[in-house]
Order: sequence, then structure tokens, then C-alpha cells
Amino acid sequence: MEKPRSRQQLKAVMRMRELVISGYFKPGQRISELAMVDYLDISRTPVRLALGQLEYEGLLTALPKGGFVVSDFSVADIFDAIEIRGTLEGTAARMAAERRKGPEDVARLEQIYEQIEQAVRASGAEDDVFEIYIELNEQFHEELLHLAKCPLLERSLSQIMALPFASPNAFVKVQVEQERRFDILVNAQYQHAALIEAIKAGDSGRAFAMGQEHARLAAANLRSAMEQEALFSKIPGAQLVRRKDP
Repeated sequence: MEKPRSRQQLKAVMRMRELVISGYFKPGQRISELAMVDYLDISRTPVRLALGQLEYEGLLTALPKGGFVVSDFSVADIFDAIEIRGTLEGTAARMAAERRKGPEDVARLEQIYEQIEQAVRASGAEDDVFEIYIELNEQFHEELLHLAKCPLLERSLSQIMALPFASPNAFVKVQVEQERRFDILVNAQYQHAALIEAIKAGDSGRAFAMGQEHARLAAANLRSAMEQEALFSKIPGAQLVRRKDP
């Protein structure tokens, strides 16, 4: 069983992840344990463990002689990460459909869906809708994974979603800048409803397909964002992406 992380380690992980994703540290920049101890004012052991965690997540690359460098990613890497997430979430939906005991199992999923619907219908301030959606959408995906009842799948998904552009919410704020700003909510909600119905019906094949399709909505938003540099720069972790490979 994985040991729980200390508060200091969690603090170090969150702070270093934020520094990398925000672009404070540039791709290829070297990061040493001692430098991060001084910068974060946290003792060496939590920092060492946090550096190892970020290497596991793919945000850092270990150097042969010690230390780490900030990783970079190609555009193809982003699409691959989204595709892998879709396969894993499709598998989670399939397992949920196969392992459900009755309609009551999806009650929480339905409740989150309705909360999103209410937020969209009742919204007066558009920006607030997207903030609410991001929080509830994260809960929806967590509950979907919970219904799969598969710790191995949970660990696999947590690793791929540690990459900022692979998260289900990675492209929501990008969409906010576009003219058709509510399209992502409408499309995502349609797919949420289809996922719920497939799981309730025990239709594992349909559940798997909808899980994949739902992730591919992010790929469509990425293609749209790539057409406008200002939008692309708003994607979390965009500073780590090579727009043109050498």
C-alpha cells in the first residue's frame, strides 16, 4: 500500500508543479535538490520525494549525474495523452457498467450532472459558470472512476492526468475565450448524460465508447486552440510544449 505523504511533501509537490506548469521554470532548465530546498524553505527529504514525484508524472527528467531538468512535450504528446486518458476513462465507464449493482449506484453521478445543469441554466455571470463547471466536472470524473472499483486503473489515470494538458478540465478556460463559449458545456453535458445512461443500462460497450468520445472533445478543443496562439498559450502547461519539433 502506498504510504501517505507528509504535509511538507504535499506542499513541495504542489509548489514545484505550479512553478513548472506556470512556466517559471523553462523546458531544459536544471533543477537541483539543494536549490529547491532554499527556494521553498522546506527540508531536504520532502523536496527529494517531491522531485521524484514530478519525475514520475513526467514533468521532470532525471539527469545521469544527479539533478533534474524540466521536460518538454511535442504537440503529438498532448494528443497521445488525451487519447490514453480516453481509453482509460472508457475502461472505467465499462467497468462501472459491468460492476453496478443497481440504478442507485449512479445516483451521485446523476446528482453532479444535475448540479451542472442548474449552474448553466441559472447563470447570470458567464465566467462563474465555467468556474463551477470545472469543479463539478472534476467531481464527475472522480465519481466515474470510483464506480469502476479498480485501484490499478485509478493509479494509471492519476499518472496520465498529472500532465496538465491531459486533465478533463485542461481546455475549459481556453473555450471561454472563443465566440461559441457555451458549446463545450452543451457537448460535455450530452456526453455526461450518455455515460450515465449506458452505465445504468449495464451497456459496457456503449459506456466504453462514450468514455473515449468524451476525452476526444478535449482533442477537438486543442485543434481549435492551436489555430490561435493567444488561446493556445492559455492551456495549462503550454510553456512546456514544442510547437515545432526540430
